[in-house]
Amino acid sequence: MVKGGLRMADVVEAAVRDRQRVPDGDLEIEVEDMTLRVGHDECVRARDRARALRAPHNVQRRAYAHALLDALALDRAEQYDRITDEPLEDIAASGGVPAWLQELMDEAEESPLLDEENLRLAKAELWQTPAVRGAIDALWPELTPEAFLDELFADPERLRSAGEALTEAEREALRRPAGSPWTVSDVPLLDEAAEWLGEDDPAERARLRKARREREAEELYAREVIESTGVADLEIVDAAALAERHHDDGPALTTAQRAAADREWAYGHVIVDEAQELSEMAWRAVMRRVPTRSLTVVGDIAQTGSPAGARSWGEMLDRYVPGRRREQRLMVNYRTPAAIMRVAADVLAAVAPGEVPPEPVRDDGPPPAAVRIGPAELPARLPELVRAELAPIGDETGAGKLAVITSGAAREGVRAALPDVAAGTAPEALDAPAVVLTTTESKGLEFDSVIVVDPSGIVAGAPRGGQDLYVAITRATRRLTVVHDGDLPEMLSALG
Repeated sequence: MVKGGLRMADVVEAAVRDRQRVPDGDLEIEVEDMTLRVGHDECVRARDRARALRAPHNVQRRAYAHALLDALALDRAEQYDRITDEPLEDIAASGGVPAWLQELMDEAEESPLLDEENLRLAKAELWQTPAVRGAIDALWPELTPEAFLDELFADPERLRSAGEALTEAEREALRRPAGSPWTVSDVPLLDEAAEWLGEDDPAERARLRKARREREAEELYAREVIESTGVADLEIVDAAALAERHHDDGPALTTAQRAAADREWAYGHVIVDEAQELSEMAWRAVMRRVPTRSLTVVGDIAQTGSPAGARSWGEMLDRYVPGRRREQRLMVNYRTPAAIMRVAADVLAAVAPGEVPPEPVRDDGPPPAAVRIGPAELPARLPELVRAELAPIGDETGAGKLAVITSGAAREGVRAALPDVAAGTAPEALDAPAVVLTTTESKGLEFDSVIVVDPSGIVAGAPRGGQDLYVAITRATRRLTVVHDGDLPEMLSALG
């Protein structure tokens, strides 16, 4: 819930700024038996000038590093300049003059490091010095989104500094050990971090810009060829496909692969399915890729299972398209028979009383059934139910697809009772005659027959468990069986 809230955008921004530090006093670095110094005020000015670029963190870092290297190189030049009045052989004998400076001093009487080219060379050498590189990295590190968030969530002090708007309990909910696996709710935060951090790879940026210009020129030429040949109206091939066919850039990439390789990729129109599950942070990730704000959003608020998901479409979308969105409610249900929808309507009335269930057009199939099975009986009786559902019905040669939708708490017991039944959402599992799924895995899918196991566990297993039960019940297109241990939830009293 915390990760999906819009406040996390401010947390990420603040956490990035916290990684752009200046020393408490002057910056002092030991290099070649010499203490190089940059004043505190100069460090502050360097940081503020870098931030004023309004560029991502890793690009700003380059400006910050250059400013500090300028100051360090000039300080070293001034210190060497002060000792050049001593006999050079005495300085050399004491080891005070490096070879590169000896060569430059042989060429000029004045301090050579104040020359523009020599200053560039001195900065390059300082940048290769571990002490200098380490000091700058400590003040303004180069960060990847993964490392940045991993360090943020693992460090209570970083979280407290960046998350001042959060409660202590919310900050504690974000904490986790370094190296923990990423979750779905982390994806929008990684995208937000990537937006703030950016990449400082001038050569790669130049390569991408050149490749994009070349591809645009090739598509323009391909479009002219299509129009000149008179086949444009036949829609045999579009300009992008023709340009791709004649562009030798290794194996052909799909649009998705090309988009994944380019963070600046934008879309003219986006279709979002199961949109009710997207959090506020997820919508930020979507919208930054759709500058036209042209979207088709498909979802059902009554089925929102994520605690950070939509309670209303206005809550999620009005900040991006104020006064510009059009909502069309689909009130006719072609999928679910009336007998099953009557059960689903009771669940909907309990968990989302403001929502109106769609009207079914079919009134066929057997009525839903409730079967009471204790945990000890499950290994024997659940396989019998599955076999009965998969058996041919009437003149039909098969019973179609079956899903056993279970609570998280009962999932292992169900899997153990059905060792030969596929599980999960992999294509091969969904292609099997029967599959074991959780309610989350079943979203957006439909099956001829559904067995819902442990409805009370489904309701109790999540903050919006009632919505999850509504989802489970409405996956069936023909038959529904509810397996329970103990009393049914009140919202399923019609099955009692």
